[in-house]
Amino acid sequence: MKNVLQRLLDAEHKAQEIVDSAKKERDRLIDEARDEVKRAEQRFQVRVPEIHSSFTDKAKERAQTQINELERRYQERQARLIDISEQYQQQAIDDVLGLILNAEKN
Repeated sequence: MKNVLQRLLDAEHKAQEIVDSAKKERDRLIDEARDEVKRAEQRFQVRVPEIHSSFTDKAKERAQTQINELERRYQERQARLIDISEQYQQQAIDDVLGLILNAEKN
């Protein structure tokens, strides 16, 4: 009986050592994970200005593209309006002269 109790105590002691070892390993893994998270956060913080700059540059590029497109459309419309006004310019001059001459006759 004494031998059985001793084996049980030894087994309990060994089990406690295994549990303690597992807790230490768990704590070590948690510490490593925390350290890795800190390093990842630091790397991210270092990259924030670069990321911000990249988004800003892309936004400026898209804005400039839109501005260029609007300017192109404006120039096209301006050219069309000039063409239209040139087409009707002579008719407008004739109409105005007609009104002036008719006004003088009356």
